[in-house]
Amino acid sequence: MKTIPFQRDSGKNQVMVDCTGGKVSVYSTCAYCRHCRGIRVGNRVAPAPQARALTDLRQRGAADEVMMEAALLFNTLVRDGSAVECDDDSNEGYMRLY
Repeated sequence: MKTIPFQRDSGKNQVMVDCTGGKVSVYSTCAYCRHCRGIRVGNRVAPAPQARALTDLRQRGAADEVMMEAALLFNTLVRDGSAVECDDDSNEGYMRLY
C-alpha cells in the first residue's frame, strides 16, 4: 500500500496525484479506480465510499442514488484530505472499478 500526496492547483480547482501513467485527477480517475483504498484525512484513512457502495449495489441492489452519494462523499474527503491510499504495488496504473 502506498500513500500518494495530493498536488493541488487552487486556481483551476484541481487535485492531481502521480500515477503510473503520469499525473491524474483524483476527482475523475482515482475515484473510479480499483486500486483506491481511501483518502488520508489528518492521521486517519477514510475508506473509499465508492467501493462500499458498489458492494452494496451487488449484494442488495441499492439504488443509483447510493452511488451518487458515495461520489459526493469522496469529493468531500478529497477536499479535506492530503493524500490517496493506493494498493497498486505492482504499478499497473488505473483499473476501472466498474
